[in-house]
Amino acid sequence: MDEKTARKYLRVNKPPSQCKKEHTWRTRKDPFEDDWEEVKEMLEIEPGLEAKTLFEYLQRENPGKYSDGQLRTLQRRVKVWRATEGPGKEIFFPQVHKPGALSESDFTHMNKLGITINREPFPHLIYHFVLTYSNWEACTICYSESYESLSEGFQNALWKLGGVPKRHRTDRMTAAVHKECNPEEFTPRYKALLAHYRITGEKIRVGKAHENGDVEQLHNRFKRAVRQELLLRGSTDFSSREEYSDFIQTLLNRLNKGREKRLREEIRVLRELPSKRIDDCSKGKAKVGPSSTIQVRHNTYSVHSRLIREWVNLRIYAEHIEVWYGQKKLDILPRLRGDGNHCIQYRHIIDWLVRKPGAFANYRYREDLFPSSYFRMAYDNLIQNHVQRKAEKEYLQILHIAAYEGELKVETVIKMLLAKESHINSSIIKEKLNNLRTDVRVQDVEIAPVDLNAYDLLLILKNEEADVHG
Repeated sequence: MDEKTARKYLRVNKPPSQCKKEHTWRTRKDPFEDDWEEVKEMLEIEPGLEAKTLFEYLQRENPGKYSDGQLRTLQRRVKVWRATEGPGKEIFFPQVHKPGALSESDFTHMNKLGITINREPFPHLIYHFVLTYSNWEACTICYSESYESLSEGFQNALWKLGGVPKRHRTDRMTAAVHKECNPEEFTPRYKALLAHYRITGEKIRVGKAHENGDVEQLHNRFKRAVRQELLLRGSTDFSSREEYSDFIQTLLNRLNKGREKRLREEIRVLRELPSKRIDDCSKGKAKVGPSSTIQVRHNTYSVHSRLIREWVNLRIYAEHIEVWYGQKKLDILPRLRGDGNHCIQYRHIIDWLVRKPGAFANYRYREDLFPSSYFRMAYDNLIQNHVQRKAEKEYLQILHIAAYEGELKVETVIKMLLAKESHINSSIIKEKLNNLRTDVRVQDVEIAPVDLNAYDLLLILKNEEADVHG
């Protein structure tokens, strides 16, 4: 420090920090000085106006006066006005959470993580359930925000937890909550689900996602944890959905490990579970059309031709549909996602298709009649070596064999023929299948006779032991 500077501080008897003057003056003229009162009046009338909107308005009203580079100056000016003179902002009040009092749930998309199953994209959601006191969480993989997915995920969480909290809160998902114009708060199926577990349902207000804040925040933390685990794993690809599900559950168990102390407090006050789960499905009916198909939730499914013109009962689950007739379950169909899709199983229609082979060429769902790429290659091979109508008849005969002899067996024979570049037809496939049967040798199973004297020996040893202790 210079001597003059030191003498100055001694003379005023103040440290340097107290000698510094506050910077309250402008270093340049305010470019919005002439129009600020108008801008301020507009903000007072409509506080939601953005600074960029006001700046564009000033440029239109005063051509050539303001350059684009002055936008940031107005944004700072508006920001100061909002903080010093603007309306008050909404306050979020921290809540005290009590053990076993509240749970929250919501769906979250996982597509940005790039999960694949056998190198194929796996678009899906996670149903996320959280206890707000301990932050204990449970997840179920699903494909849509349907009631069936909600019911399955909710019940999975409760039965894994082993008890029922007093209240459960969701956002305004259509699977659970009616629209504002409806006098009923919850849908009938969701009300029945809540009643079965004797739990009080709650919903957030429109546009108030923070009211479901615990689960919303845990969405981000959970997906961040999944992303980190995938980086450690070195791959986002899984061999099956089951492997991916195990990966998720292992991660959840580790995350919940640190919450055990507070979770024990919750478990002590949770209500008991009912004796059994409620069905995770919705029920409906459909009439089988002349094409041996039914319409379920805007999608087309095939059923066996013997059901044509009959009404069948449906149990619609999150991932499959059960077809019932006369108190008997006849079939299980994979549930399709979206609208306007179709699932046609060749076994349902092949008996009649071989009788009407001409229908194959322009059949609306023809692509569903190729169970695998090898069947498609077999069809292409037939087209190359036969007239189209003859090739179609041969292919339908091959499908007929697959329906009754086994799809995998027929596919194995097709692979063999394609590898040898041999001609393919139904007669050759039948012959190869017969050869495979004769090659399989059934071994005789010999069961050694049981020596009943061994039981007598056990009784003798038991009596001798009783005598020793006696």
